Amino acid sequence: MATSMTTDEPPSSHSSGKPRSGEKNWLEKLLGAFSTEPKSRDELLDIIKDAAENQLVDAEALSIIEGALDVSSQQVREIMIPRSQMVVVSLQDKPEEFLPKIIESGHSRFPVIGESIDDIRGVLLAKDLLPLVLKGIEDFSLEETIRPANIIPESKRLNILLREFRENRYHMAVVIDEYGGVSGVVTIEDILEEIVGEIEDETDEEEADSFIRKVGDNDFIVKALTPIEDFNEYFECELSEEEFDTVGGLIMQSFGHLPGRDEVTRLANFMFRVLYADNRQIHLLRVSRLERSAQEDG
Repeated sequence: MATSMTTDEPPSSHSSGKPRSGEKNWLEKLLGAFSTEPKSRDELLDIIKDAAENQLVDAEALSIIEGALDVSSQQVREIMIPRSQMVVVSLQDKPEEFLPKIIESGHSRFPVIGESIDDIRGVLLAKDLLPLVLKGIEDFSLEETIRPANIIPESKRLNILLREFRENRYHMAVVIDEYGGVSGVVTIEDILEEIVGEIEDETDEEEADSFIRKVGDNDFIVKALTPIEDFNEYFECELSEEEFDTVGGLIMQSFGHLPGRDEVTRLANFMFRVLYADNRQIHLLRVSRLERSAQEDG
């Protein structure tokens, strides 16, 4: 008579589907977070950073997620190109007058103004100038070529503007202040750069090797790998070169830790704000020179 055989072997951890102890804390935290939902932006970021530490999300993805979250709290005034840096075309200009300006700038869209920069008449797309090649300058009418301008307030949130850019299929907006005067322009590329970092294209070839780029009267974008010697020469200052070779090294020392996006520090008579950093190093900085009173207060 046959007898049935049984075994007292406990089920393996593999067959039970239970995670190893090293994974348990992470999985419990993840499942617990999504069962109760993060209650703040900081809690959500903590979860994502834990995922990066466990190599479920890479550093670049983490940076993009942080940038996307930051965009939701930023306003247009924080990233717009100020009016002093705008490249505009006057409605009274003839093609031979505005074409050299368009070619030199390398931009694809230009606000068109009337009597002053506060008199916005529309937007000129560089591609709409192609008929000049066939029809000639004599038959060209700038007034008939321009498109309607999109006017927005300085206070508009970047995430809302990005959605409008996508839904309405336009790429540039003119920014006005509370009094109705033009304060700058903003493009879809400006917003995307806040999320993914600086975007360079074929028109940036001349600046590709440049470490410092002026973006305002007292506002500069500086790569963290900028040699201190080059920084000192550009700004006519004397930051120390004894311990570090690059600006990023000095800034890291000033913070005393690896800073995150938008952290700010003062060094000599400069204010440095971190624009982009990953879990290993600083990549991009926004720099402004402090006024004398600000230096004394610091």
